[in-house]
Amino acid sequence: MALDRTYRLVPGTTIFDADQAAKGYHLNQFCMSLMKAENRARFLADQRAYLDEWPLREEQKQALLDRDLNAAMREGGNIYFLAKWGAALGLSFQQMAGSMTGMTEQEYRDMMVGGGRSLEGNRIDHAVLDAAYADQAPPAEHAVITGAVFTSHVPAIGAALDHGKTEEPYWKPVFAGYDYAKQWEKDDLPDVVFLVYNDHATAFDSSIIPTFVLGTGAAYPTADEGYGPRPVPGIEGDPGLAAHIAHSLIQDDFDLTLVNEMPVDHGLTVPLSLMFGDVAKWPVKVIPFHVNVVQYPVPSGARCFKLGQALRKAIESYDRPLKVQVWGTGGMSHQLQGPRAGLINREWDNAFLDKLIEDPAGLAQVPHLEYVEQAGSEGIELVMWLIARGAMSDVDGSGQVEVKHRFYHVPASNTAVGHLVLENQPSLENHPRAVEPAEGVS
Repeated sequence: MALDRTYRLVPGTTIFDADQAAKGYHLNQFCMSLMKAENRARFLADQRAYLDEWPLREEQKQALLDRDLNAAMREGGNIYFLAKWGAALGLSFQQMAGSMTGMTEQEYRDMMVGGGRSLEGNRIDHAVLDAAYADQAPPAEHAVITGAVFTSHVPAIGAALDHGKTEEPYWKPVFAGYDYAKQWEKDDLPDVVFLVYNDHATAFDSSIIPTFVLGTGAAYPTADEGYGPRPVPGIEGDPGLAAHIAHSLIQDDFDLTLVNEMPVDHGLTVPLSLMFGDVAKWPVKVIPFHVNVVQYPVPSGARCFKLGQALRKAIESYDRPLKVQVWGTGGMSHQLQGPRAGLINREWDNAFLDKLIEDPAGLAQVPHLEYVEQAGSEGIELVMWLIARGAMSDVDGSGQVEVKHRFYHVPASNTAVGHLVLENQPSLENHPRAVEPAEGVS
């Protein structure tokens, strides 16, 4: 079913949705810059010169120079951002609102004193609305999830790669465990990777602690985590698919934080290096998805598993024939703090892998306490694997998965390393136009 955007049919109204936000990102950031007095002074001294400092389309610049708020909103502007621009010009909200209605300021004020604009004549034409609902059919072509990758994202693995230590006796068994997956990726390269990871006090500090963060930007730089940025490429995002996923997940009642700019740390770059090696440019677009597993409360395994199911729905309703993989990263058992630092639980880790394959719904019910007690305080990262697992077609019986590779190793620095590759195989009956796909925990 197509996403419900019937709000676009309300006459005289521009709804600021994810598509509009992407279109007007730099326009709205320009407006925010005017919250600083020195920037306002520079703007008012030479409006065109100041606008030329921003990567704006000519249509956006002209809308502002013409003081045409309706045009600015068609170009992705939002009224709350544009209000900063209006304030810099000395305009009141009534002046701005009046300018969009064809009224003078006095006429607009008189209308408001008289009770405001009537709803009569300003409703949706229900014939148009009925036609819009009738057109909400599945797209003729759509994206499909071809597989899932699960892997630890140990920072020391990145350091070993970056400093040429992969053939050393300590590290060689770790990297050998990824040889299969690297070839598997080459044989059926996806267009986009939806990569679930956690930020490690890099993009997000104690000033803001979002639970779920969806990267909706066009690019993400490699973070400096204190040792200098890793010598790896920056990330190219997919704003179109990300905006679609945002719309779908939020309509399914998952509260997301949408972020257009953020550096990405080892939680995201190490898995890419393990799968694609040393490259000048990553061969796929990446949509980053951060999950808070640092400060409690953290999301439950059940919530993550349900999010994965909603994610599959979102991806498969996108009307482009993309091949998408979903990666769950973090873990396995490890503890980095306190007297229990260094804890590893091989038996529990392997039982987790067994149940992730055979009974993911049951695994989703494991409480936080068990993760912390059995897998260490940082072992809670494993709940992120359930997002990727929930996105597979066998969960609702509309397909099946095939285990292509499984690997487990101790140690890699302070951590047990786990790695699993599942190939998603949706049934052709349920996906007739899809792209060709490539003992338990208590």
